[in-house]
Amino acid sequence: MRTHKINFLQGTKDQILEDSDEAQALSLISNKISELFDMKNICFLFGSGTSAGAIPTMKEMFKAVEDKIETLEVVKREFYQSITLQQPENLEELLGILYASRHYLSSDSLKKDLLDICNELISIVEEVIFVKINIDINDSTYADSLDLYKSFYLKVAHRNKDLSRISIFTTNNDLFNEFALDNLNISYINGFNGGISRFFNPAFFNYTYSKRMDTSIEKYEPIENLVYLYKIHGSVNWYEDLSNANTFFKIKEETSVSNLVYSKDKNTLIYPTPTKQNKSLGSPYTEMFREFQKKLLEPHTVLFVVGYSFSDEHVNNIIYQALATNTTVNLVIINHLTASGITTIDDNRIFKIYGEIGGGEKIHYFKYIVENLIPDINMFKDENAMLETFIKKLKKS
Repeated sequence: MRTHKINFLQGTKDQILEDSDEAQALSLISNKISELFDMKNICFLFGSGTSAGAIPTMKEMFKAVEDKIETLEVVKREFYQSITLQQPENLEELLGILYASRHYLSSDSLKKDLLDICNELISIVEEVIFVKINIDINDSTYADSLDLYKSFYLKVAHRNKDLSRISIFTTNNDLFNEFALDNLNISYINGFNGGISRFFNPAFFNYTYSKRMDTSIEKYEPIENLVYLYKIHGSVNWYEDLSNANTFFKIKEETSVSNLVYSKDKNTLIYPTPTKQNKSLGSPYTEMFREFQKKLLEPHTVLFVVGYSFSDEHVNNIIYQALATNTTVNLVIINHLTASGITTIDDNRIFKIYGEIGGGEKIHYFKYIVENLIPDINMFKDENAMLETFIKKLKKS
């Protein structure tokens, strides 16, 4: 009789024995994750759950939108009140209806007044989302979340030089990844290049940083502390900028956080709507998704999914395609999802981890994952170094 609430499935088969206790179940999960960390290519897919607690939920953002709409003129409030949502307080559904209304109204010149109201409501919703995401990460309020990201990167960034660098794909638009990496002096490649003016160039995802090993000969070695960061839904600090005629991609990264402001025409992030798959067909998203697809098709790859609810069909389809064509890819879903879609597939390459330990702490929350499930790569390196030193001394004796 099982006395704990920990779940670990491979395909649809439970890997935890009925008579095992909580410690044994957690040890089984940790050992499997450590084993998967030996694979050549390690990728993570982050969803909104990794920034939970720092970034407001969609329900909280919906309340902020309604508070702002209450200050508008009567005719604009009436337009908003005429919208019927199937799911109350669903910001994604609201934006989807507004975008569809804008498309319909734009084809009728006699309804320009309604189109203007619709556009204003869209701007209000988008601005609320932008402002709520664009937090001051250096504020002590968000110290715990930032420390969690830093702890994660301290564990995973320093891989053996013979293995691929860690790749982080995220649907989040916030800057926790960038701040954590900068604070730790860990180099990262996010597809932008330049100094003062940083413009998007997907070719940089094919580059790496190397250090010269010998001044007398041309011998280089990849640096160990390097991360590839792919923000597949855009970022609060990306803008459309047409000022540089010599760049093929007109997307600029704003490096001064204090300069970040909402712009209804220039911000390049994908807002949460049912139509986001269509928007993701443009640049820079096509390049980001192409990189995601390319990574998952590489041999001996594992994708750890953390805080992502499988709500983006474009992202989901790329994962499904990888599972269908790459026999050596492994998928580890660390989240409690409803029994539908990918959770019902009986495939031994798909692992599902979720549940809670005594006291109610969820093992599929980012905090527990970082502190207890992610292996410390540096620790393994120290053990390997000790072993190599021992072997060398043994050979000399």
